[in-house]
Amino acid sequence: MSKVNSNSTVTVHYTGRLEDGSVFDSSLNEGREPLKATLGQGQLIPGFESGLVDMVVGDKKTIEIPHVEAYGDVNPDLFLEVPKTQVPEGVEVGATLQTFGPQGPAIVTVAEVKDEVVIINANHPLAGKNLIFDLELLEVE
Repeated sequence: MSKVNSNSTVTVHYTGRLEDGSVFDSSLNEGREPLKATLGQGQLIPGFESGLVDMVVGDKKTIEIPHVEAYGDVNPDLFLEVPKTQVPEGVEVGATLQTFGPQGPAIVTVAEVKDEVVIINANHPLAGKNLIFDLELLEVE
């Protein structure tokens, strides 16, 4: 039986949780397919990839990924002031908005609403968070 190596193409079921137990993503949700990806191509966060290495088909395990091996630290430079006139009327803290930057469309979160400006957070929603994944390896190519 072949083991996953750093260049394998894998098919895996996963459930991602935060340290408080809340689930942020799962391939087991209705209508979802297992994840298929090739390691070493930058398709997966580093800690997820390294957690798959040496697994064989049928293996199940739980891995804990420190935030530095996931989406990194929260970058304070990615909190930006935007004139209130440039966001939808009545926008509230926690709302997600789509914006367009030099690298194309991006999703941002409203961090604060002031009188004249809105503070948006352009960090990845999981930045600064340690992640826990339950993995089940279905196939190795």
